[in-house]
Amino acid sequence: QVQLVESGGGLVQPGGSLRLSCVFSGRIASINNMGWYRQAPGKQRDLVASITWGGGTMYADSVKGRSIIQFDNAKPTLDLQMNNLQSEDTAVYYCYLDTIWGHYWGQGTQVTVSS
Repeated sequence: QVQLVESGGGLVQPGGSLRLSCVFSGRIASINNMGWYRQAPGKQRDLVASITWGGGTMYADSVKGRSIIQFDNAKPTLDLQMNNLQSEDTAVYYCYLDTIWGHYWGQGTQVTVSS
């Protein structure tokens, strides 16, 4: 059984930084891509960033230039470094993993940007 466990969320002041981590466990093989979504209260879940098995990355316009997504296959862990956080970044952040065997989600981690 594949499990994804996020960590790293919390309360941060505007202009601050956070590093979200998602640890994969279980039988993981044939990865297509992985990434992070977020969902603010009353809004739909939107893609923040993704990375393919080959290392290709994609970022939403709202975080481009201030976020970096990285995958460490040795651990295996998917990280999202976010800088210059603003109130509009407040949301629950979910990591996902897409393989030829299925699509998996983490339980979510809350990020709150407030002074």
